[in-house]
Amino acid sequence: MSSEDSKVTPATKMPWVTGTTRFFGTIAHPADHVRAPMVFNPIFAERGLDHVMVPIDAPPGSLVEIVAALRAIPNFGGMAVTIPHKMEIAALCDTLGLAARLTGAVNAVRFDADGSMHGDNFDGQGFVAGLHHQGHDPAGKDVLIMGAGGAARAIALALCEAGVGRLRISNRTSQKADEIVTALKEIGQHSQAETAVDHDGAGVDMIVNTTSLGLHDGDRLPIALDAVDPETLIAEIIMVPERTAWLADAEARGLATHYGRHMLDCQIELIGNFIGALQGAA
Repeated sequence: MSSEDSKVTPATKMPWVTGTTRFFGTIAHPADHVRAPMVFNPIFAERGLDHVMVPIDAPPGSLVEIVAALRAIPNFGGMAVTIPHKMEIAALCDTLGLAARLTGAVNAVRFDADGSMHGDNFDGQGFVAGLHHQGHDPAGKDVLIMGAGGAARAIALALCEAGVGRLRISNRTSQKADEIVTALKEIGQHSQAETAVDHDGAGVDMIVNTTSLGLHDGDRLPIALDAVDPETLIAEIIMVPERTAWLADAEARGLATHYGRHMLDCQIELIGNFIGALQGAA
């Protein structure tokens, strides 16, 4: 078997896992919705990297112990972070990048050889880049964000930096939305944001779902679309299922939609370089 064959299976073009493989993870709970391994593993194979990315299902009650164990594994390089751990893992990091400090959430974590743990957040950059890539410029627009978790914070910051005219944040617990508005003003020096209570979606240019609603069959919709204007863009960040019930409802109504995969696709290089997944072994 050649050295090339030892890294990539002919049938799948995916990396073999060997004794020298460096592995990376995507941490979530549940983990059945994560898409990053499906994106990174073909890149590893294409670039001839002896790496593999696997899903890590970490129940919240065991998160601290799981992260501590990952720190101690010599051939573990880092991980993408998704629902519901973005804010909790940020608190466990030794250092945080600027976006992570501003949002209090991470979506990428690097583990160095000394066991130290470094986090940053590329959700916002990836989401806005995905909008631009699909021909949607948020500058000057009136945007409604559903949810007030880690992804909402990152996306709110990036949208403000992209020049949205007005940013409304709606959450079941309005206090969490208030906290984002305050952070954007005090830390980011952005004044476009406000808390929206019981907003029906009318009169806005774009609605972004940053909640976990849509991950499972039978979930209620993040917001009903009955009052939404015909020109409103319906934007999702959930990646699996690719076409959530909310997106399907929007498309049945003739509304323009923006899929969650674009956010990840536009931050792959950023995340991969940060966690060391796109470089060879040190």
